[in-house]
Amino acid sequence: MSRERRIPTGIAGLDRVIEGGVRDNTTLLVVGSSGTGKSTFAMQYLNYGLEHGENGLYISMEEPPEQIMREAKMLGFNLDKYYEKELFFFHSKGKDFVKLVDEQLPALVEMNKNFSVKTRVVIDPLTPLTWAIQDKQEQREVITKLFYTLKQLGPVLITTEEHAAPGETIGEDVLIPIYMSDGAVHLTYRPIGGAFNRALEIIKMRATRHGEEVYPYIFVRGIGVVVRTTPLVSAEDMRKYDDLFNKAIRTAADLGANETVLERLAYVKENWSYPFSPKETLQIFFESQGLTDALTKDEIARRKEESMPSDIQLDLKELSIKVPLESVVAEPEEEGLIEIDNLRDLEEMLQ
Repeated sequence: MSRERRIPTGIAGLDRVIEGGVRDNTTLLVVGSSGTGKSTFAMQYLNYGLEHGENGLYISMEEPPEQIMREAKMLGFNLDKYYEKELFFFHSKGKDFVKLVDEQLPALVEMNKNFSVKTRVVIDPLTPLTWAIQDKQEQREVITKLFYTLKQLGPVLITTEEHAAPGETIGEDVLIPIYMSDGAVHLTYRPIGGAFNRALEIIKMRATRHGEEVYPYIFVRGIGVVVRTTPLVSAEDMRKYDDLFNKAIRTAADLGANETVLERLAYVKENWSYPFSPKETLQIFFESQGLTDALTKDEIARRKEESMPSDIQLDLKELSIKVPLESVVAEPEEEGLIEIDNLRDLEEMLQ
């Protein structure tokens, strides 16, 4: 599990499924068609930072600052009081934006080096830039430079509009921004009956254990976007497979697995966040590491002699976390190490 400090997005419910927020100096891309609420996401993200002592930079490629602040007020966000104090705007269009990327933004980053206050950056939307630059190589170079420059100020949220063709999940026009970003969420809506049902899906989130479901969201005046999520898995559930992992680690050691494999198994144990048993995953992993029924006792002895010197022992106390008895998979105390001659015994145990 990541121990890196996370920066809350301020998007109600979203932080639950991205380990508490975004990583600093990264980009989060919000992709969606018209009407999905991309600008609301951007305003809410920026407003949260301003309310918690951060600065904000809003780069608009369509609407002027006055209109943005007017729309924000309708949602319950009073950006006016921060205007030109903690909140600043850049309003640029199309090809003019290239000059902004090449000259103005690097100068801003240089000036900001003397300040310790974090700056949240919003680009809303990126679409006019991608439309203005038809050459894909040039488009990629400009976006790469833009993201690199802005990430030096703090976490960046970018919105972009996608126009998917029938049968496509994601439109081709947003593939480069998605590829270049550190994280991306996709907003969709479908007409059902007389209402529009909106949903959010996390496409990618680098170095983050994130939710993989499709999450409905609604708009609430005074709050903004509310993503209807639940925690990935409860703390109790996260530990209920510890006994199984400990047995697998002991079995791997008994089969002559090297120290690296044992460390990887321990890492999987600490980060297992799925609500289902890891039995099948462990079985596949054992096979991938060559811990199969083809191993003879002589081969196991040789591996143990080469990879597990007598002064190296797996400290299971460091791997175990005490939890209530009812939240773990019960196993007889006298069982100890798994008695195993070949992988078939392990498969029967896992099944």
